[in-house]
Amino acid sequence: MESTAFDIRTNNTEFDPDVLEEAFFRTFGNFSGDEKTLLSDAWKFLVEKTGNIMRSCGKPYILHPMRVGALLAEKGMDAQCIACGFLHSIFEIDGITTDEVESRFGKTIASIVRDTSKITSLKINSKTIQQADSIRKMLFAMIDDVRVILVKLADRLDRMRNLKAIAPKKQRLVAAEVLDIWAPLADRLGMQNVKSEMEDLSLKYANPDVFQQIKRIVAQKKDERAAYLEKAVNEIYKRAEKIGIKVQITSRAKHFYSIYQKMRKRNKGADELYDLLALRIICTTTTECYTLIGIVHGLWKPMDGRFKDYIAMPKSNGYQSLHTTVVCEGKPLEIQIRTADMHNMAEHGIASHWLYKKGMNHDKVDVNSLGIFNQLQNLKEENLTDESFFTRLKGELLGDEIFVFTPQGDVVQLPAGSCAIDFAYHVHSAVGEKIVGAKADGKIIPINTPLKNTQIIEILTNPQAHPTENQLKSVKTGKARQKIHSWLVANDPTFVDKAAEAQREAAIAANNGKSRRIQEEKRSHRKGAGMDASKALLEAYTGNVKIDNTKNVLYTLAGCCCPKVGDAIVGYSSKNKGIMIHRADCLTFLRIPNIENRKVEVEWEQRTGNRPQ
Repeated sequence: MESTAFDIRTNNTEFDPDVLEEAFFRTFGNFSGDEKTLLSDAWKFLVEKTGNIMRSCGKPYILHPMRVGALLAEKGMDAQCIACGFLHSIFEIDGITTDEVESRFGKTIASIVRDTSKITSLKINSKTIQQADSIRKMLFAMIDDVRVILVKLADRLDRMRNLKAIAPKKQRLVAAEVLDIWAPLADRLGMQNVKSEMEDLSLKYANPDVFQQIKRIVAQKKDERAAYLEKAVNEIYKRAEKIGIKVQITSRAKHFYSIYQKMRKRNKGADELYDLLALRIICTTTTECYTLIGIVHGLWKPMDGRFKDYIAMPKSNGYQSLHTTVVCEGKPLEIQIRTADMHNMAEHGIASHWLYKKGMNHDKVDVNSLGIFNQLQNLKEENLTDESFFTRLKGELLGDEIFVFTPQGDVVQLPAGSCAIDFAYHVHSAVGEKIVGAKADGKIIPINTPLKNTQIIEILTNPQAHPTENQLKSVKTGKARQKIHSWLVANDPTFVDKAAEAQREAAIAANNGKSRRIQEEKRSHRKGAGMDASKALLEAYTGNVKIDNTKNVLYTLAGCCCPKVGDAIVGYSSKNKGIMIHRADCLTFLRIPNIENRKVEVEWEQRTGNRPQ
């Protein structure tokens, strides 16, 4: 989503909506008559509803939606998606309903805008387990129509580009959220240029001193770098021309965030790093890619362990390319080789499925074409707690990955840091349960050692073996963790689930606090009314229970704790008895499986005009 000729970033505070619309269509003129009408209607609807509203920075409300629409147009998205970009925040305005948007623009646009609005309202900038359910809803919305996330990515990127107007503390929070969720999500959708720009902008606001240091060092070596890269580029052009292969070569310094990550990994300053340069070679066919890698390795010595073949083994986001690092004039030089189609997929990712062709219908994206959609479908089927979902999200969906092989040559993709136990559970749960050892490339390795890219893994099993608590601490994948945890709970009486214990203790403390407050209310009421406790309660409450502030809902009082009128109570949804009502300090209630996701708000119904004092 790089900037184009369409640029409305200016210091002026007055903008004519008609001039903005005209500039948009002048820049992006490849729409049919119906598409242009749809976009014009969406823009006019936005202006009609928000034209007089100013943001806290002093700029008109409509500028941000216009920029979001322009970003989506730059990506070649379809007219419906761009219209959603214009309207993505329209539900922030009081009085505007989904029905109104649907009646004017149709069900699809209303649905995308509604789901995008839901994501906008989510609080996901704190690194707590509580954000997991919010992120879960966001990602599952993506399964239904990935354009929800494409609109949201455009929204986040534009906000990052215009972040300087807000307070530094909030800048850091927004930057942390982008690094935590949005940049990895862009990466999983194959949108490398969006990911890189988001990361660089996040670094600029999260760690401005380091950003300026890297910027200064990269600028200082610009001339030296240009001369060095020109020589390398000319050598490749000469060799390619000699064997009749047409190529395009671009050179660049690596992205600032990538340099920052290298600084942290190697504990060095930016001026001490040498592999900051990269060349990209674009050719026509896959065969030419492999011919060119031979040419490159003939020109310069390749560095050991730095060749990666993402053509034979594409990343889960569809990315394909050959990567190598060579020593050129005593300095490391990274080179990527790919076809034009691979480059299009690498730059635009899933958005490339919508690239617009005049006079033709766009191809609707097959959501099963990317690994993340299969993973999300699997997660949707599973009964995961917020904590386990969050672990899967961070470690698997949005984390780095490795590729290893079975002895039969099948490729297995795992999160970076996975061990042989994770591999075994990926093959089959029964293999994971009986693992006693493992081999990598024919050599015995500890089963809890992180695996490396391209290793051939063989699992050794024993019928007498079973999962252990140490294995639970070692695994990286959610599947392995869930299976081992379930086995230990069912079969090991000595196993203590510390996380569950901590949650239970916190819940008991909270419920006991509520119970004490209600007991104090009861004592206060009894004292003020001058009557015994049970009579006071009969006066204060009807004896019925309200469920989610609603009367006449089927419920059952639990026999284990026998809650009485006025006791602090909690409830959960049961299969056959409606809502089960327990006392708030009931230990049986706290041991019910998946109780956090089944709880409902309950309270004793109070008599009108006779509240307990």
